[in-house]
Amino acid sequence: MDVEILSRIQFAFTVSFHYIYPPLSIGLGLMMVIYEGAFLRTGNKMYEQLARFWTRIFAITFGLGVATGIVMEFEFGTNWATYSRFVGDVFGSALAAEGIFAFALESGFLGVLLFGWNRVRPIVHFIATLGVWLGSMFSAVWIVVANSWQQTPAGHHIVGHGNQMRAEITDFWAMVFNPSSVDRILHTWIGALIAGAFLVMSVHAWYILKGRYVEMSRKAFGLALIVAAFFSVMQLVTGHSSASGVAKNQPEKLAAFEGHYNQSDPAHLYLFGWVNHEKQKVYGPYVPGGLSFLIHGNFDTPVPGLNDFPKDEIPTQVNAIFQFYHLMVAFGLFFIALTLFGLWMWWRGRLFETKWLLWIFVFAVVLPQLANQFGWFAAEMGRQPWVVYKLLRTSDAFSPTVTAQNVLFSLILFTLVYALLFVLFIYLLDKKIKAGPYDERNEEGRPLQEDIANQLVK
Repeated sequence: MDVEILSRIQFAFTVSFHYIYPPLSIGLGLMMVIYEGAFLRTGNKMYEQLARFWTRIFAITFGLGVATGIVMEFEFGTNWATYSRFVGDVFGSALAAEGIFAFALESGFLGVLLFGWNRVRPIVHFIATLGVWLGSMFSAVWIVVANSWQQTPAGHHIVGHGNQMRAEITDFWAMVFNPSSVDRILHTWIGALIAGAFLVMSVHAWYILKGRYVEMSRKAFGLALIVAAFFSVMQLVTGHSSASGVAKNQPEKLAAFEGHYNQSDPAHLYLFGWVNHEKQKVYGPYVPGGLSFLIHGNFDTPVPGLNDFPKDEIPTQVNAIFQFYHLMVAFGLFFIALTLFGLWMWWRGRLFETKWLLWIFVFAVVLPQLANQFGWFAAEMGRQPWVVYKLLRTSDAFSPTVTAQNVLFSLILFTLVYALLFVLFIYLLDKKIKAGPYDERNEEGRPLQEDIANQLVK
């Protein structure tokens, strides 16, 4: 393989691995705020223990998210020097804003969040928890803004020529609020909140099935289920808005999502299928005219197809883009069905006695992660051959002095290190979950579980 393909594989691998942790941090941050807020409101120590328990797991995911994110910034300079020069002004502003508005907020309150239990007043600790969660949300904003600018550049002009060409910001807020930013931020945020809620539901469903911490887990699961159901439905709204934005700003990408080749053909909406790119056909069940209805509100309005654009300006891996996009959508619909069914069973008083349903929640923890990854794959592969849409091709963006052997060696090294990090993450996560919410002791040295049990008896 040549250096471009290897560089793309390496960046995709490191981003995919990194993207496991920030969504979990954002999602768990919200659950920590909810549990700690419930403790402040009710005085029930059970909620405080839930907040303490999930704070310990949050710390693991947060640490790995920071460690794995740093690698990508070095990759910009080593493997993608031309790209770095081109987007440096834009990315410098966005990443500086992340440091000022987000990372400072996170790091400023993180110490109080992790070590402030029993050292500051409960309301002060709650404010610290809220600050860390908001910091993680703001951090995602600036990363997504930078990525969205690549998808729909705005607020800039081009200076220089050839390899020295670069984008300079002329309007900072136009750059921030480029045509795809808001839709993509909301879609990313909600995907993260769903991922966090599903992790909480998975762990507490497992506790209930094993007969451990049952009363506490029912409360924890119920609140997470409400969060997951609400945001799963909301994700349908943001997903539709995102698709409409793609239709307007990147019509080639939308055509690739649905394997739509000719504007003169009916724009079907496929439920699933297989794209034969050579024959320009899609095999699978579909809603006739569904894509037209999704975009224009009726079943007859034509939708541009891939053949309506220059051949060297459309993605070639159409089947892969189609599959990733449809898997993301299918998982999203499954989350709505599963969580609403869970709420219905809870309302009927049968949720916590239905073991097969709880087991589904235990194993469903991986699906939001897959949905987030697949959505990102579809978005990034769908804008090829551009690394910056209509401005810089991917084939012109990598470092010309780096050899394929260099990239292959670092890719192998990253794979080994990241595999070790993932094993460490799973080991620590498993250890914390098995230890449970009561692995701490009170000031007298008794397990805190006794205090909770005594409180329940009273």
